[in-house]
Amino acid sequence: MSIWGRFLSLFSKDMAMDLGTANTLVYVKGEGIVVNEPSVVVIDRNTEEPKAVGHEAKHMFGMTPDDLIAVRPMKDGVIADFFVTQKMITYFLKKAAKAKTLRSPKLIVCIPSGITQVEKKAVKESAINAGARKVYLIEEPMAAAVGAGLPVESSVSMVVDIGGGTTEAAVISLSATAFQKSLRIAGDEMDEAIMNHMRYEHKLVIGPYQAEEIKIKIGSAAPLQEKMTFVARGKDLVKGVPKAIEVNDDEVRYALEIPIKAIVEVVDEALSGTSAELAAELTKTGVMITGGGSLLRGLDKRIADETRIKIHRAQNPLESVVMGSGKVLEDFKLLKKICIT
Repeated sequence: MSIWGRFLSLFSKDMAMDLGTANTLVYVKGEGIVVNEPSVVVIDRNTEEPKAVGHEAKHMFGMTPDDLIAVRPMKDGVIADFFVTQKMITYFLKKAAKAKTLRSPKLIVCIPSGITQVEKKAVKESAINAGARKVYLIEEPMAAAVGAGLPVESSVSMVVDIGGGTTEAAVISLSATAFQKSLRIAGDEMDEAIMNHMRYEHKLVIGPYQAEEIKIKIGSAAPLQEKMTFVARGKDLVKGVPKAIEVNDDEVRYALEIPIKAIVEVVDEALSGTSAELAAELTKTGVMITGGGSLLRGLDKRIADETRIKIHRAQNPLESVVMGSGKVLEDFKLLKKICIT
């Protein structure tokens, strides 16, 4: 490191960021997770400057006046709007640093394993333009495995990270990825499936956050012992007036079948693509599922039933990726092993 770099490091807070489709989390070295907010920005149409970010912006989603627009700048785990993403990263890094101006932190950013070199470059450029001194990239499955406490340096393990935009299945052996499979179907597609079901079956138009609430409250991947219902609220597709109807877990599970089946298949494909030696080890250790999508009721059972392998859910699935990145940030040896510069 140069003398200037060493000087800056004395006054900066090195960070790790899980730049997710649904939520962004920031880990500060020596402090832990200090930011956990929705990846949403409200932009002024006239000035193109952000008016709200994170929780505040999410509350405004779908209800902004004509001069404002609510944007989710990440799609399928990658940058869909470069300018807005840069503004969002800057806001979250400043909030994490508890300062009005950044002092050039070293930053680890989590990325999906299946993204292109162009997409990787866009992530790095956004982070550097937002004020980072040095940017490292870490693939989400590896970060999730570290965060879930799997022995990535000494043994064979498999992790399935089901986020907002992507599902990542990876077999990890001796700090390296032996096999991986990435699918751009995850939590957002579940929400969209619920929205489509409500539109076509009940002539009810609902927004993505109402669909997400239905998924969280009564969604499932396997039949439940006790029936559950939820009152969905939106707009009547025919009359254009407010409307509320009661839905149950059976029909929501039916609505979710296509994305759930795709997720189960990607796990099965990853297991099938693994060598005989690694597969033998996985029959002992099982598979760890993590990410917000793993919280869907019965998903662990559904995957276990269809793949015939033990499934474990991470203790804190929503934080596994950023916690893993934070552990790597604190361990320079591990950082040099598994991060991309």
